[in-house]
Amino acid sequence: MSRSPDQRISDILDAVDRCQRYVEALDDGDATLAEMAEDAIERNLQIIGEAANHLPPEVTEAHPEIAWPEIRGFRNVLVHQCFGVDTHVVRDVVETYLSGLAVALRSSGTR
Repeated sequence: MSRSPDQRISDILDAVDRCQRYVEALDDGDATLAEMAEDAIERNLQIIGEAANHLPPEVTEAHPEIAWPEIRGFRNVLVHQCFGVDTHVVRDVVETYLSGLAVALRSSGTR
């Protein structure tokens, strides 16, 4: 069964929320917790990329300010080059870009 665009937007927004909550654990001082948070963040970034890959053009074209090809491409890097992922890049993505993505998708009338 295929997911609707609204469901995919909801998937993205849920994953953004999780990433933003989990990024705080990277500085917790507990190495095991930080490692689990890093794994969880990477998984949720994969979800964001996969959901973005299936959004219809009317959603993505309504938000040209969002770097859709880069979101999709980053998902591929996380999945296929998992041993070469730089944790600093992952953190930068969460802290720099996810808020704008969430704002844009929420302005679409979803959620």
